[in-house]
Amino acid sequence: MRLIASIAAALMVLTAWSGSAFADENTVVMETSQGNVTIQLRPDLAPKHVEQIKTLVKQGFYNGIVFHRVIDGFMAQTGDPTGTGSGGSDLPDLPAEFTDTKFVRGVIGMARTSDPNSANSQFFIMFDASPNLDGQYTVLGEVTEGMDVVDKLKKGDPNAGGMVDQPDKIIKMQMQDAG
Repeated sequence: MRLIASIAAALMVLTAWSGSAFADENTVVMETSQGNVTIQLRPDLAPKHVEQIKTLVKQGFYNGIVFHRVIDGFMAQTGDPTGTGSGGSDLPDLPAEFTDTKFVRGVIGMARTSDPNSANSQFFIMFDASPNLDGQYTVLGEVTEGMDVVDKLKKGDPNAGGMVDQPDKIIKMQMQDAG
């Protein structure tokens, strides 16, 4: 009986270790002007989008980029190096990876134009549920820590599509395993 308990304990430790290793390789820490936000990327939902985000994070692409569009009760959008909502990276646009995952508080989706296959570098963090986005945008992750920080981001003018004057920014974004 003692042997079975020891084996069970060892398996639990190994499972926890392998799970955390997986989490670290898909965990992003985003330092903003309001504090830190931890994001768990979901390659099981959107492998191409997650890979592109990870590539951009490792390149330092997001460092210094602003939250250009923040709509109270809806979402906070970032990832545009021009700060206008029309910019992106030099990497190719991505084909849609839509799922039945719901857009609820803390979910992170990829921004795009009216073309479903135009997501590139911009993403948004949901303040609240928005069922009209379900199945229409790619979900690539979720905030696991720091939604209180996201809530503090300066809100945009609702009459200007949520565009923010003097916006908060991403100071540094890095993979958790980068230390």
